[in-house]
Amino acid sequence: MSQNQQKTSHPQVQMTAVQLTSSPDPQENLATLRQLFADLPDARPQLVVLPEACLCFGAGDKRQRELAEVAGEGPMQDGLAALARDFGVWLVAGTIPLIEQPDSDKFSAACLVFNPAGERVARYNKVSMFDVDVADNTRSYRESAATSPGSQVVTVETEFGTLGLAVCYDVRFPELFRALRLQGADILVLPSAFTQVTGKAHWQVLTRARAIEQQCILVAGTQVGEHANGRQTYGHGLIIDGWGEVKACVETASPGLATAAIDISALQQIRRDIPVLTHFSSSKKVFHEQ
Repeated sequence: MSQNQQKTSHPQVQMTAVQLTSSPDPQENLATLRQLFADLPDARPQLVVLPEACLCFGAGDKRQRELAEVAGEGPMQDGLAALARDFGVWLVAGTIPLIEQPDSDKFSAACLVFNPAGERVARYNKVSMFDVDVADNTRSYRESAATSPGSQVVTVETEFGTLGLAVCYDVRFPELFRALRLQGADILVLPSAFTQVTGKAHWQVLTRARAIEQQCILVAGTQVGEHANGRQTYGHGLIIDGWGEVKACVETASPGLATAAIDISALQQIRRDIPVLTHFSSSKKVFHEQ
């Protein structure tokens, strides 16, 4: 099947962003997800996007390293694969800690994609490390102390379009999202755990901007509430169409689903009317010379 056929075989797709208050216990979080998935719409195909640190949040870096799995094996990966298979959905499960080097204290924050058969079809290691200071309970965040950053731009072909993978803090770097669009992305997925402070100020502005700039749908699963280590996350899991309109959002400060049936084919008209990718290609020489 050609790429163009893939992108038009299912013009309308159900998309769901999952909002969680994840605990440090992976099995507890998997059980919560299974309960939430029981409320998914019946429509298929369906894309489901989980939050960052979906199976372990608030345990600290040492616990994350203890839980970290080798790629392709382990109870967290098995549990996520089972969710995709049992509910027949495309699942963006991001992130979980995976080991790159057994003798290292560090792990990768890996966003995994499973098809409806429960097969892992892609992995994206979060590139942008959240090393910042925030006026909240935590004050100082240094993700790079325990997490190895990724170095690859990752897209995934599905029967309804191309997914472009990003995670949380990545949203502040439009260069990554342009690279995803240049690789053919139609749907940007953004598992996230934005802080209360930065989320209130910037969450919707940044996510809408990335969707508008790249003329892509954006689906963001989110963490919400206060976690075991006192961290406070903003929530507002959402779905944004290629015109920048918010089609669904979890407005409550508790676990839930934002879901909407999205017409993928509408992207074609947006891109014809305002051909930013063509204009970028003709202007990038000027940009690079400045």
